[in-house]
Amino acid sequence: MDNPRAPLFAAIGVALVVVLGIVLLVLPKMGQVSTAKDEYTAAVSKGQSLSTQVRALEDTKTEAPQNQAIIDQVHRAIPPTVDEAGLALLLHNAALDAGFDLTNLGFSVALDDTTGLSVITVSVSATGTYNDVTQFSYAIETLPRAAKITSLVLTPGAGVDATGAPVLTATLQIEAFTSDASAGPGSSPGPTEAGA
Repeated sequence: MDNPRAPLFAAIGVALVVVLGIVLLVLPKMGQVSTAKDEYTAAVSKGQSLSTQVRALEDTKTEAPQNQAIIDQVHRAIPPTVDEAGLALLLHNAALDAGFDLTNLGFSVALDDTTGLSVITVSVSATGTYNDVTQFSYAIETLPRAAKITSLVLTPGAGVDATGAPVLTATLQIEAFTSDASAGPGSSPGPTEAGA
């Protein structure tokens, strides 16, 4: 006897096998595919990020000689020590070149908390013509060491020079700088550590 429901049971059995096949085989593979897509997207994003970092490092490597030259120039302009003797020699040579007669040099050093640099204040007294003063001022502003004139007072001096120009007495305040934060009163003596 044939059971009229046999095709229905067969269809239900096939449907169950298909559903079980989907649940056991297809859905895990779909999950693996989704996970693989997420991993691929993350890898592509990380690869792009690494490519950007590589380009930045290559640019830095290419620019390294120019950057080192700038660093060296700053180290010459703002040396790691006060070097009063070297600064006095620079000022003396600038005065000689300008025809300016230095009569007094006085040094004081103080730490500038805002910049972390020590400021060397040089008090200068000298005599010369107005032209000598302007040449000396230009020489100070163009020294290989960073320096600036913060005050300049001119008073009439005695007499005239060989060309008939009146001689003036000049009193100047000049500031120079050092990266040595241990220079000056109240500081711990000795050079500061690199990178401090």
